[in-house]
Amino acid sequence: MGKYIKAYVAEVESFIAGMGELDTDSVRAFLKEFEIKIGYFQHERLIHLLVTLTFAILQIFTVYAVFVLPYPVSISFAVLTVMILCLLTGYILHYYLLENSVQKMYHLRDDILAEIKKRS
Repeated sequence: MGKYIKAYVAEVESFIAGMGELDTDSVRAFLKEFEIKIGYFQHERLIHLLVTLTFAILQIFTVYAVFVLPYPVSISFAVLTVMILCLLTGYILHYYLLENSVQKMYHLRDDILAEIKKRS
């Protein structure tokens, strides 16, 4: 998904760079498709936020269990804590990419809208 987002943002940036050569209807058609894709990325971002929060809550519970449960059981929870921490780190990095990419898309959308208003 990260490669797809980066490639799509690059595609939109190249469209904006060559937007002056296109007619207004083509720009509006691109904007309509772009707004639909932004919605898809927003949905993806929401899902990953929920997954990230779920793993963060699990992480808190497992860390708590390590300190509260007796010795033999706490070892297995310590291993589980490390495993969840690895997953949580990956989810946080992916969510960071999604969040920043969607916000960048908002700015790109504003650039396209500014061009359309300038032509009107």
